[in-house]
Amino acid sequence: MVLPFRVGLAQPNLDNLEAFLMDVSHPESPNYGKHWSPAKVAETFRPTHESVDAVRTWLVESGVDLERVRLSAGRGWLAANVTVEEAERLLRTEYYVYQFANDESEHVGCHEKYHLPEEVSRHVEIVTPTLHFDVKRKRAPSRVEKRSVGESSPGAHAIGQPGFGTSFPKTSGTIEAVAANLSACDAQITPACLRALYSFEYAPAVPHANSLAIVEYTPQAYVATDMDMFFEEFSPTQVGERPIMVSIDGGFVQTNQTEFDYNGESNLDLQYSMTLVGGAQPVTLYQAGDDVEGASFGNLLDALDASYCTFEGGDDPNFDSIYPDPYGGYEGPEDCGTVAPAYVMSTSYGYNEADLTPAYEERQCAEYAKLGLMGMTILYSSGDDGVAGNGDLCLEANGTQAVGAPRFNPSFPGTCPYVTSVGATQVNPGSTVYEPESACEQVIYSGGGFSNVFAMPSYQKTAVETYLADYPPPYAPTIYNSSGTSRGFPDISANGANYVVALNGSFWLVYGTSCSSPVSASIFSAINDARLAASKSPIGFINPTIYTPAFMAAFNDITNGTNPGCGTEGFYAEPGWDPVTGVGTPNFSKLLSLWLELP
Repeated sequence: MVLPFRVGLAQPNLDNLEAFLMDVSHPESPNYGKHWSPAKVAETFRPTHESVDAVRTWLVESGVDLERVRLSAGRGWLAANVTVEEAERLLRTEYYVYQFANDESEHVGCHEKYHLPEEVSRHVEIVTPTLHFDVKRKRAPSRVEKRSVGESSPGAHAIGQPGFGTSFPKTSGTIEAVAANLSACDAQITPACLRALYSFEYAPAVPHANSLAIVEYTPQAYVATDMDMFFEEFSPTQVGERPIMVSIDGGFVQTNQTEFDYNGESNLDLQYSMTLVGGAQPVTLYQAGDDVEGASFGNLLDALDASYCTFEGGDDPNFDSIYPDPYGGYEGPEDCGTVAPAYVMSTSYGYNEADLTPAYEERQCAEYAKLGLMGMTILYSSGDDGVAGNGDLCLEANGTQAVGAPRFNPSFPGTCPYVTSVGATQVNPGSTVYEPESACEQVIYSGGGFSNVFAMPSYQKTAVETYLADYPPPYAPTIYNSSGTSRGFPDISANGANYVVALNGSFWLVYGTSCSSPVSASIFSAINDARLAASKSPIGFINPTIYTPAFMAAFNDITNGTNPGCGTEGFYAEPGWDPVTGVGTPNFSKLLSLWLELP
């Protein structure tokens, strides 16, 4: 059997990555808002000639023919197709074919560890395929089997399966009538409720200079007739309006598969983001992946930044879909640096940290930092199962995932310190939009906690250490990462309960951090519009700013509720930052005023 052997080369300056990002993102920095060009980012982190030569020499001296070894255009990867015997010899490990009991698919991975020579290891960040369970066994090209629809992509209809599980919105079903006034916002959230909750009234001033993107993964797709039904109810002037479609790796708005599991996410994200920013501000849809392989977060990042691409016409087959599609789907080339990054991007999908390897997550997290250097605000939903992972999976002592396991299971990419993780709140039953919200405890629970992979970034150190000192969680140190030095999430929150969404010709009630993220993105996009109108830069990576005392005071502090999971009550919402609702929900008018004061 032949393996697509890939060596991710060490990137220089990663130890300075946080400092570089803070320099352009912290409001007290003299370089605030002076974002980098893509060329400067690529040049700063491009692997050295020494690393390329060292790894190439090792491969050749180990018996891999020189003509088989290829260097990617961005100089980030070396590749060679090798036999299993060659891979085992190179890495001093053993490969196995594993089979999942639930679908009988076969996957290839090495056992426990792999090894590199000392003189080579310092030049390498990751080798694939190695410690993973996300790639099917590849037989001879003439016998390649068509993969089931998007099975390893974030948009796959495979909720809760380890390695495939992603966060999707939930629903309590249809409703007979839509409430007409703000008095019913405890039972039905509408755009008017959100405007009242977050003091969000704004008319775009320079809409065509601004950009807001919503990410969806095929087979997830919006339905045009549902969009018009929503507009007719809440924003009649927008009837007929559609998002600006940007196809990534064959992405398209499929109509073959319908119902909530295929249309609920995209309908929710686009109906609310487009209505909240108003018809004057266009919303871009990044639709990723064909209907055979789907796409991964890595495929999305490839399209946004050419320096991240693994190979022309191919990607990391451990976790990412491969284009041209070898299974009979999209036959065009892989999208590599073809998409202009929007100023704000919202993604309502996520994995559990335990679904992927730390090396893969760390390499991807660094890419989010690079996009932040270029002025991009990246929001990810924090998850809907409290301190448990997707599918209510928790962790055993050995790191495996299972329902009923005792340990908290953080999400990814929400735990990456270079994205803004968004949790969920609710209007309490019997309360109004003019009273404080609580952490979401209707149908879903706000994802939150502490990473098992990423260290605490400097920007949240004071806030998180204050929480741990003043409100120490009442759990044994084996239940969660209690080191006091790990990344806490979420960063912010917004309402995530009882959203009225048009779907299949009816209105449904929908729940999830899938609601919170696009709503927050719409608010930050409006702030960008105001700054651009004042000839200022976009807000870019917001975390260093929102954790400052002045900006934390501009969020509505949430002090009630918990995020249960793994047989516990989870964490408690407390004054200041907490691992349930972050620093709180946005107050647009206060945040706008503060951001307009910055250079």
